[in-house]
Amino acid sequence: MLEQYKTIYQGGTGEIVEKKSRFIATVRPVKTEEEAMLFIEEMKKKYWDARHNCSAWVIGERRESMRCSDDGEPQGTAGKPMLDVLLGEELYNTAVVVTRYFGGTLLGTGGLVRAYSKAVQEGLAASRVITKRHGILTEVGTDYNGVGKLQYLFAQSDIPIMDSVYAEDVRLQVLVPAAEAERVKKAVTEATSARASVTEVKELYFAVSDGEYLLFDD
Repeated sequence: MLEQYKTIYQGGTGEIVEKKSRFIATVRPVKTEEEAMLFIEEMKKKYWDARHNCSAWVIGERRESMRCSDDGEPQGTAGKPMLDVLLGEELYNTAVVVTRYFGGTLLGTGGLVRAYSKAVQEGLAASRVITKRHGILTEVGTDYNGVGKLQYLFAQSDIPIMDSVYAEDVRLQVLVPAAEAERVKKAVTEATSARASVTEVKELYFAVSDGEYLLFDD
């Protein structure tokens, strides 16, 4: 698993106009080539009367799948610049379609490259971009004497407490960045004089967006 990567949580749509040509960029998160192709077909049906529906995507932990299409524009003036924006923004599992309604004036090679690149940037600006981080959902068990020490430790370390159960003992479920798992475990042991139990529940990805913790199984 990657320690962290940027991706789209919620897609968006952005639009620019260059010499009366409309460029509409639609961005969407995708996990497979099939999802990406279905998304492209969906956009082609939605904008069936447009002259071009150019596309690009990056998929996979190592970006194993990267594709782009000029869809009738001069070679290298649409799909490649669009893909370059996705790569420049260091995005993963993301697809974009830029729809062009021709305005009657030729833009030239440089003009097309700039227009398609700018359209993608507008689409990304309208999307909700997040950074997913590799984490471990961890359960910490302690007696009531240790609760305050652990709450202080987690607050100081920016480790969120996702759930807590108070019974004969106390069980706190915390979200720990994978890279910090050993350090946090050691700190818990020291803070409670080795009286706390630490159990890894599952590995996952998480992100923080608008103050909200988002959990992902992928």
